[in-house]
Amino acid sequence: MSSDIFSKGPVIAPRRRRAQLNWLFTVLPAFPLMLLVLRLWYLSRQDLPTMLLLVQYINPLGMISALFITLSWAIPAVILTLRVLGGILLVSKPGDAGRSPIAVAALRMPDWVVLIAILIAGFTWQLRLLPTLQMLVVAVLGLTAVQRLRAGPWVMNWITLWVPTLIGALTWIFVWPGVVAAVHGGEYSTAILLAVPPLLGPLLTGPVPVSWARLVTHWPATAAALALPIVVGVVFLRAPVLPGTAIEVGPPTGPVQEVIVGQMIAVDDTSTTMLQATGEVTFVPNGEVRSKTLCPEPVRPPESAVAVRGWPVEETVLEWIAPIRKVTEIDPRCLGRPRDPA
Repeated sequence: MSSDIFSKGPVIAPRRRRAQLNWLFTVLPAFPLMLLVLRLWYLSRQDLPTMLLLVQYINPLGMISALFITLSWAIPAVILTLRVLGGILLVSKPGDAGRSPIAVAALRMPDWVVLIAILIAGFTWQLRLLPTLQMLVVAVLGLTAVQRLRAGPWVMNWITLWVPTLIGALTWIFVWPGVVAAVHGGEYSTAILLAVPPLLGPLLTGPVPVSWARLVTHWPATAAALALPIVVGVVFLRAPVLPGTAIEVGPPTGPVQEVIVGQMIAVDDTSTTMLQATGEVTFVPNGEVRSKTLCPEPVRPPESAVAVRGWPVEETVLEWIAPIRKVTEIDPRCLGRPRDPA
């Protein structure tokens, strides 16, 4: 009798896949909102009243800006990975063009989106990731040529083999000093990131065996889809969303009694609201605020000491060309001490 509850006839797979994609497109916009809520929950030290206070005062535009700046590297990574994996599946197994989500995404992805993703990645990815970007770019160019061009064998070999090989060789020449320094310093992961991707570029511009097509495309895409939300969440939970501030507290005519260091939530007509590192919220009457100062974010020591021709591998192009405020002296108030009266 249990079989009677199922409708007889073939399963309409395209409709089921379309319904799954509709669910995915519905859930995706909720992911940034979930990140913002988790960031406030983490900032409030899991205290609900504090989180509600933060929700009341924090500007959503500021949090969205922090989310975009912190995670700007992830958007081009998703776009380029989808384009490459979907392109490999399209040229290897054209019959899956309408059945595979990554193939459909790659087929419908406009060229200008890929170009913008490449530009954003070029400015926001660290130097040690730029060889990977070079690998993805030559793969996109080669796969696009295979899909769209109807040229002779000589032209196709030049686009899909010799151009990636030449660009990979130039990349190798540029990063070779960094590879040597990374190996000598024991930073083998950095050496792999600098040396291996230029060698893989020519291998990603053409088809793979049909029996391996879904294995080499769907499994990496699935692994990336599972790992990316975790990585993005961990990175964003550490991103600052409130200005670090130090205020001196004391009577208007007397000495400074206390220096409160934390993150400023709001300033209204009566008081200044501060969130301290312990998660405690302090309301300071404006009449007792003697002075305020912004405190810079603590600079983390670099994880890698390797540089490529004087360019640190952890530095991006944007950090290299954009002006950076250099903190030469720490305000004593940011250390919890009153400033010198003189």
